[in-house]
Amino acid sequence: MKLGKRVVLTTTAVAVATVGTFLGASAGQAATPQTAHPVAAVDVPDALKVPDGNRLTGVFSAAGVQTYTCTNGAWTLLEPAATLWAKNDRSHRSVALHSRGPVWVSTVDGSAVNGSAIANSPKTGTIPELLLKSTATRGTGTFADVSYIQRLNTHGGVAPTTACTGTDQVSVEYTATYAFYKPAK
Repeated sequence: MKLGKRVVLTTTAVAVATVGTFLGASAGQAATPQTAHPVAAVDVPDALKVPDGNRLTGVFSAAGVQTYTCTNGAWTLLEPAATLWAKNDRSHRSVALHSRGPVWVSTVDGSAVNGSAIANSPKTGTIPELLLKSTATRGTGTFADVSYIQRLNTHGGVAPTTACTGTDQVSVEYTATYAFYKPAK
């Protein structure tokens, strides 16, 4: 797997304000972080680069499950279910939920984004990293106008390698980092 340059995902003033609302500021108020600083440093494979003309607006940690169902004797993905929180929030206060669609819904302002995978980067022993393109957004909050989503830094979530029968289901824990982008203005 060829990795691109090491990318430091940093917050912009908009992202800091958005995360600020998650951490207790009211809508329309400025966020209260002391200084803007790098949110995360992750290796982003070339295949998952977001096209020029888009800007990073939020980076969130996630933990949840990938649920698989038995189809013709093999495990197939049914749906993800995860909780997202602001990357640097040690309390892990939920700011969004991720579920089948895939869709991400803000638990703070009700905004939502649906996506469709357009590229992936396989990783040994874990679910692949993904680049998703937005197919629809709702609301005027955090996920309004999102254009791309990256699923990065994945751990776990791999379907069992054992055979299955009937209508068996299994949920496998995973963690990831989700980065959201909007068109640059």
